[in-house]
Amino acid sequence: MYQLRPIQPQDNPALASIIRKVSHEFGLVAESGFAVADPVVDNLYSVYHQANAIYWVISDEHGTVYGGGGLSPLQDAESILEIQKMYFLPEIRGNGFAQKILENAFDFARQHGFKSCYLETTAALWQAVKLYEKLGFQHLKAPKGNTGHSHACEIWMEKIL
Repeated sequence: MYQLRPIQPQDNPALASIIRKVSHEFGLVAESGFAVADPVVDNLYSVYHQANAIYWVISDEHGTVYGGGGLSPLQDAESILEIQKMYFLPEIRGNGFAQKILENAFDFARQHGFKSCYLETTAALWQAVKLYEKLGFQHLKAPKGNTGHSHACEIWMEKIL
């Protein structure tokens, strides 16, 4: 049985490992500027333990972490929350966790007075792109804010809440 819960400090090593493993699986190498290169990957708890930020972790009854996703204010566009670091191990994919995290993100954004959620991704993650489209994200012609990944990610999307 899996649960969705807020990130805890002890989740940092497992999440860093998952992000690196899944990035490698999809060919999202650090040298190309993908999120796997972010210096915060090893300490996600500190990033998402701030105002207007949250990260949800999927774990089992033994505390094993299988993935997660979060959001925080988009740098240089603080009226927008950015969906970030959504990575899942293969064994839990297809169980609706990405959709649940996104629905939680929309609720969180609305509760905190934000008007939209933004994300950047790549065509290699086509299944995620299809989910984003299904949930109302619209494709943009150019990136917003300053994510540090706009040069690596060729797909920019936003959902108006």
